Amino acid sequence: MNRPSLMLSRGVARVTEAALGPYQSAVVRIGFAGTWLLFLLREFPHRQELYGPSGPWGWNLARQLTADNHAFTALLWSDGQLWFECFYTLAVLASAALLLGWRTRTASVLFMVGVLSLQNRSVFVGDGGDNVLHLMALYLVFTRCGQVWSLDARRAAQEEAARARGERVPADRVGPVLWAVLGAALGTVTLTGRFDNGWLVPALLWTVWAGLGLWWAVGRRAAWEQPRILLDVVANILHNGALVVIMAEACLIYATAGWYKIQGSRWQDGTAVYYPLHLDYFSPWPALADLMSSSGTIMMIVAYGTVMVQIAFPFTLLNRRAKNILLVLMMTEHAVIAVVLGLPFFSLAMITADAVFLPTSFLRRLGDLAARARGRLARRAGRTVPGPRSPEEGAADRVGFTA
Repeated sequence: MNRPSLMLSRGVARVTEAALGPYQSAVVRIGFAGTWLLFLLREFPHRQELYGPSGPWGWNLARQLTADNHAFTALLWSDGQLWFECFYTLAVLASAALLLGWRTRTASVLFMVGVLSLQNRSVFVGDGGDNVLHLMALYLVFTRCGQVWSLDARRAAQEEAARARGERVPADRVGPVLWAVLGAALGTVTLTGRFDNGWLVPALLWTVWAGLGLWWAVGRRAAWEQPRILLDVVANILHNGALVVIMAEACLIYATAGWYKIQGSRWQDGTAVYYPLHLDYFSPWPALADLMSSSGTIMMIVAYGTVMVQIAFPFTLLNRRAKNILLVLMMTEHAVIAVVLGLPFFSLAMITADAVFLPTSFLRRLGDLAARARGRLARRAGRTVPGPRSPEEGAADRVGFTA
């Protein structure tokens, strides 16, 4: 076999045999689910004004807009107050479930439905961070983001340990019940004609539901080894493809932002950063903003540095050391934006998008530190907790029915 053919076969094997980037996908899952959950909880007192049927952007106005742009939102299935309150609660619970990694596959789908429904209900209350979250919620559905740092992974580890000891592992009852309930709800929505604004989201929901059922059916029969391998390969390909799309999306965001900034006269003369610091809407700490903007040199360095970092970042992916340095700079910049400009959720969304490029070794060390801290807290409370598990110890997505 010649060298190109050997490299191609190794590449195909790498893409199909394993879901790559388990720690990176887990960070993306935790980051975006946590960001959306914090936003929903913070805006809970204002939920009526933002997304309610009697808010400033009324139910009829939203209905007219979605009829034109064919955007999906379950909040327009009814203009009743009870439906709105139930759906908002469901969005909170789905975000919490995805954050913890409980029934990750189903939680990722419900998380996507919650994000799309709320954001498309009132399209004029979002910012750039909401756009990123909107896209990432779609991509997460295709990832196997529960391999590590999740309740699914913990349950899979416990089942594997029980099998190693020769114990009988009880059949999963929660997964099939959840699958049946969601199937009934999906069928009811379809038969009543609620999916009237396009076919993409309904097709995705039905495909995921059918795929989960097929995965469970194949997993129950020990003789169906080849179908299990085929489903595992398909899942790995989808995961790895989605992870590449997430990385490409992050690069595209920074590249386009940087090139658009170059065309602006305020960025060219180095004064662009000065003006947002003196807007009341973006000045939660006026004294801090005044301190930062007191030096024209600092403002110019920040403006030019921002443009250079954003344009250069996609090209630094070819050099690991340069990429890591720019990652630190960009995350630091977003942290400063969160504090100085009062945009915490935008910054959290962008930091999470950046985290997909973090080195695996760093994320493992971070996980070990968190596990040791949790162990110390557990010992103080007089109980023990299992240690961290790696993807090599058995991915949760490959064990049983984890709907």
